[in-house]
Amino acid sequence: MIKRRTFDIDFPGDAPVPAGTDSPERETRRGPMAAAISENAEALRERQATEAAIRAENDRLAHELVRLKKLGLVTDLIPLDAIRATKLTRDRAEGRDPELDELKESIRAVGLSNPIRVEADGQGGYQLVQGFRRLEAFRELYGETGEERFAAIPAGMIAPGETLESLYRRMVDENLVRRDISFAEMAILARSYLLDPDTAATSIDQAIATLFQSAGRQKRVYIRNFTTLLDRVGMHLLHPHAIPRALGLDVLKRVEREPGAATMLGRLLMTQPERTESDEVMILRDFAAGAGQPAPVRPARGPGNPGAKTTIRVARGDDVARCTATHGRVELRMDRDFSAIDRHRLEQALEAFLTRLDDPNG
Repeated sequence: MIKRRTFDIDFPGDAPVPAGTDSPERETRRGPMAAAISENAEALRERQATEAAIRAENDRLAHELVRLKKLGLVTDLIPLDAIRATKLTRDRAEGRDPELDELKESIRAVGLSNPIRVEADGQGGYQLVQGFRRLEAFRELYGETGEERFAAIPAGMIAPGETLESLYRRMVDENLVRRDISFAEMAILARSYLLDPDTAATSIDQAIATLFQSAGRQKRVYIRNFTTLLDRVGMHLLHPHAIPRALGLDVLKRVEREPGAATMLGRLLMTQPERTESDEVMILRDFAAGAGQPAPVRPARGPGNPGAKTTIRVARGDDVARCTATHGRVELRMDRDFSAIDRHRLEQALEAFLTRLDDPNG
């Protein structure tokens, strides 16, 4: 009995195929089963290589996703009712933010340019980390309009696992960086916008109207006044962002009212070339109150010259007291109701005033 092989590959008897022969004729000499086995093995190798490449790419994408989440750069639209603000204690004053209406108007016009930051709470919801005012603005807009575009808010996803200290630092740092911008900073921004050749603004008023159209009319007027102030004395200022609104307007009034006042202010500021913010504000307050004026020529006093007059101004905080002294008369003007002061206190103040005037060591 002849024992047959399981896979019978027929070669012609007169043409033996040496081992290792790779000639094309060899393929024609292989049986169909051998060819199928070879093709299946090749396909298996290709599939394994493809699966390995896919696993490597998935691992890379997973690590990149975690990195982007830690940076808060993965953004999604999250329903408002899925966000809570209970994990962190907010450093917010009681009552509604008076500038929330401006933020809402900006969101209506151009949308939210800076997403909030949230962390998944592990229960299908999210905890707010940064963006309390933005979230409140969206909630008010949705409550007022019912529009679906305000039902969800763009949010950057922070990967779970950050410590509570780190989350508090995120919240506090954002509030420090994104503090209320000063009028001088807004004026500088408007001037830069005007000078940019790629913008369509042709005047500072147009730049302000374009950039701050969500602001109230009075606020835009203040910004315009600060641009004028910077045009006149900006080259002398080291800390323009620290100038309060009222002080900036008072300085501008004197600069525009008195010829040479801008040069005078420059000299006053240069007396402290390495001044701090508080130093500069104090110099500006003194200037607004009249500092730097040349000493008036005082005519001889006495019965022979009853028309002689001395005028001085004294700054007390945000108020300025104006005093005019003539022969036989001293007049004090100030934005204060002196009639409301107790009569006895007024008498004591007047007595102290006269005593100090007569003091030879005063």
